[in-house]
Amino acid sequence: MIYADNAATTKVSKTALAAMLPCFEQVYGNPSSLYAFGQEAKELLEDARARIARCLNADPKEITFTSGGSEADNQALRTAAALGAKKGKKHIISTAFEHHAILHTLDALKKEGFEVTLLDVHENGLVTAQQVAEAIREDTALVTVMFANNEIGTIQPIAEIGAVCREKGVLFHTDAVQPAGHLPIDVRAQNIDMLSISGHKFHGPKGIGVLYAKKGIRLENLIYGGAQERNKRAGTENLPAIAGMAAALEESLAHLDETTAKLIRQRDMLIKGLSEISHSVLNGDAEHRLPSNVNFCFEAIEGESLLLLLDDKGICASSGSACTSGSLDPSHVLLAIGRPHEVAHGSLRLSLGEDITDDEVRYIIDAVKEVVDYLRNMSPVWRSLNEGRQQFVLP
Repeated sequence: MIYADNAATTKVSKTALAAMLPCFEQVYGNPSSLYAFGQEAKELLEDARARIARCLNADPKEITFTSGGSEADNQALRTAAALGAKKGKKHIISTAFEHHAILHTLDALKKEGFEVTLLDVHENGLVTAQQVAEAIREDTALVTVMFANNEIGTIQPIAEIGAVCREKGVLFHTDAVQPAGHLPIDVRAQNIDMLSISGHKFHGPKGIGVLYAKKGIRLENLIYGGAQERNKRAGTENLPAIAGMAAALEESLAHLDETTAKLIRQRDMLIKGLSEISHSVLNGDAEHRLPSNVNFCFEAIEGESLLLLLDDKGICASSGSACTSGSLDPSHVLLAIGRPHEVAHGSLRLSLGEDITDDEVRYIIDAVKEVVDYLRNMSPVWRSLNEGRQQFVLP
């Protein structure tokens, strides 16, 4: 099996597993307990918090553990909305191709009287700091722009957007779930006020994440109960997952340069090979994209059929976000960058892992070419296009 869906989730690393095991077998006390056994767990918890903070150039007190990226996104937006409402500011700026954890929260806030501006995304999958600057108003409470898109992999100019927000006195949040562990993140240098990450995207366990919130931002509670996480996230901390996430993030960043160089070379090899397929297009900027991400559309192809046939050939891939895999609608990300519905339906996302080989990349190229050719030969749409009864959309 060739696993090429690392944007959906990653294999837990041996380093992360080794960090988790003692929390199940030896240091399994409740970190809130006052006796020595509980305080051992508390020390492990705070050590993990400090290590994650170092990875982000943050202060440990700015790190709150959550159940994952979606919860962190929700808490960040709810916090900014509450803070803004107290000052009479009920306008939020985001983009049209955010993760649904952002977009659906914004929909809920709109029902509560907030006004939302979704910036248009250029065809190359990028937004600009100038767009943000032009959209900010006197009543803007928050700007939230994802660090890198989870489907097409485009990396946004986060430091520049953050600088605009800092100058205008507007809170800036970024969903960094996809790039965490794969790109350098420095919350101070990049002018980030709040940031969300999730452990399972960089070889940590599922069900654990982080919300970074700059000092002075008082978080709005989503979960009430105990006094954990400085009274801002009730519930006994998931210590095994927290320890595993901290170890995985450190390990990913320790090998970042060599991993990035390898993946960019293989990513570009994959892009070059798939570009040879007629009437296909790479989605997102070729340069400003995650090292592991390749996303293509193939005209006259249904993405679901493509995925199933690739699965038969031992390749795990996706057509977009795993969070929307049950939907029959085309990707909102692809629609946001201007792909027509009929083209967006024929999308393929391949996200490479550190252990993939060049031979496996070449096998993926050959397999995709074969499957696309097979599906097109069966397609009445393809026949109609070639006979001139319909016009091609993609060159």
